[in-house]
Amino acid sequence: MPPDMPTSAPLPPVWATLRRFLPYLWPADAPALRRRVVVAMLCVLAAKVISLAMPFAYKAAIDRMVPGMEPAASLAIALVAVYAGARFGSVLFDNLRNAVFEKVGQEAGRRLADDVFVHLHRLSLRFHLDRRTGAVTKIVERGTKSIDTMLYFLLFNIAPTVLELIAVCVIFFVKFGAWLVVVTLAMVALYIWFTRTVTEWRNQLRRDMVDMDTSAVAHAVDSLLNFETVKYFGAEEREANRYGTAMRRYAQAAVKSENSLAWLNIGQSLITNLMMAGAMAYTVWGWSRGQFTTGDVVLVNTLLAQLFRPLDLLGMVYRTIRQGLIDMEAMYRLMDTQQEIADMDGAPALIASGGEVRFDHVRFGYDPEREILHDVSFTVPAGRTLAIVGPSGAGKSTIARILFRFYDIQSGQVSIDGQNIASVTQASLRAAIGIVPQDMVLFNDTVGYNIGYGREGASQAEIEAAAKAASIHDFILGLPMGYDTRVGERGLKLSGGEKQRVAIARTLLKDPPVLVLDEATSALDSRTENEIQDVLRNIARKRTTLIVAHRLSTVVDADEIIVLDQGRIVERGRHADLVRADGLYAVMWNRQAAEREDMPVEPGIGDVFEVVRE
Repeated sequence: MPPDMPTSAPLPPVWATLRRFLPYLWPADAPALRRRVVVAMLCVLAAKVISLAMPFAYKAAIDRMVPGMEPAASLAIALVAVYAGARFGSVLFDNLRNAVFEKVGQEAGRRLADDVFVHLHRLSLRFHLDRRTGAVTKIVERGTKSIDTMLYFLLFNIAPTVLELIAVCVIFFVKFGAWLVVVTLAMVALYIWFTRTVTEWRNQLRRDMVDMDTSAVAHAVDSLLNFETVKYFGAEEREANRYGTAMRRYAQAAVKSENSLAWLNIGQSLITNLMMAGAMAYTVWGWSRGQFTTGDVVLVNTLLAQLFRPLDLLGMVYRTIRQGLIDMEAMYRLMDTQQEIADMDGAPALIASGGEVRFDHVRFGYDPEREILHDVSFTVPAGRTLAIVGPSGAGKSTIARILFRFYDIQSGQVSIDGQNIASVTQASLRAAIGIVPQDMVLFNDTVGYNIGYGREGASQAEIEAAAKAASIHDFILGLPMGYDTRVGERGLKLSGGEKQRVAIARTLLKDPPVLVLDEATSALDSRTENEIQDVLRNIARKRTTLIVAHRLSTVVDADEIIVLDQGRIVERGRHADLVRADGLYAVMWNRQAAEREDMPVEPGIGDVFEVVRE
């Protein structure tokens, strides 16, 4: 499914889409909302009955104004008052309808948005890696916003208009004969066909206009962002010509779009006025023969004017409903996305006592054609530390994702304390595992909120205790607002080391029996890395710990090290044993040792001033 479906996409089945939404509009667990729907529809009917009664009051008033009918003046004035009251009543019930139904529409949209949000969080990591987050949120936003608009037009514009058309045809048939009914239906059908055809044409023109506008803005932004490059090459006139060309194209497209609206209005007016002229001519002809009264002429004119008034909005209504159906269908497709990782029926919660982790002949691939892990087996006894090292792409981080059950393996078994992780609930599994990842992304909220995210309901004292254990409490107190300081988008107001300490504090607050350190210090400078390593060693004590590392100097103290290469375990043992074995681990160790020796020492401030003086 594309993230942004164009207006020209095929229209999804109307009833299939609306039928899925009916449970939100008529919720079984909210009788108060059901009553509001009933009251709103009664208001619709009342407003329509009153609007249909108005022309009859107007007709009666006109008929009483014919000379010779006594008492004419007083009754005519009374009928005019009734007509004015009916007009007010129609407006009153229309607005009461909106006020009563507003809560229903908002509540329906809220419930649907909640369900979509919950479903998105249940989908697998694979789904979210393949999707653009902005596109997904845009689909949800458009889908939920289109609901309220579509309900308004369908329930309060199209449905009343259809009822009014039926009532007008019945009135015409009873009072004026079948001929006027046939002509009315024919002209309404012609009006709808013309409006739909021209609207489709206008949609294409408008898409062209929007494309041209986007192109002009893109040219302007790109040119201004590359201001220095433009100056370097003396290309100001060239850029002005490019922008001018884009703006001329936009202006031409805008003229066509606006002119098309004029043709739409002219065509609609021609059809409505031909209809009204023909109907009035027919009633005047009948009046001349004594079949109809003077008020009948006014009645026909008023009924047709009321009927064509909502039809004047048909182009906008059709375009809105069409786009709304497409947006809702796109959102429903998101909801129809199957969960790749789901709990078994009746799955029990994981009971993590010691935290022993075992991988038993695990085979896994993100795609069936490309296997990443080949028959991987290892055991991490409770309270011990296992390090996983190897070249890039060897499958190290994949092991952490499998342990969290972000993916299901193709064969083999992964267990914690003897319990297959595929047989227990995902919530209990992830509650037993803590992670400090390489790229720690924080919420755009306060420092205290981000640390407290580790355990819902944690007290301020517990948050501060976790921060102290992660050696970041003093730093937080030095911030302008302490624990209430906002960290910015993705935590960008903090340095890499500060974000890592927040991540450590969050994990400490969670207090899991199993800990995963996934390249936790690889993006830090040497001094910050050493400081964080000391903190990590402290929190790893008495916990089962898996360290995924690229820098071998961070894993020398591990109880066991396994070396992965192309998804296979090629070596395993302690650091000293692996160095003596002179295998892949020894090659990696020697290479990194050589890189450390060749790394130039950063000059101090004094050295810099010496260079400047020289």
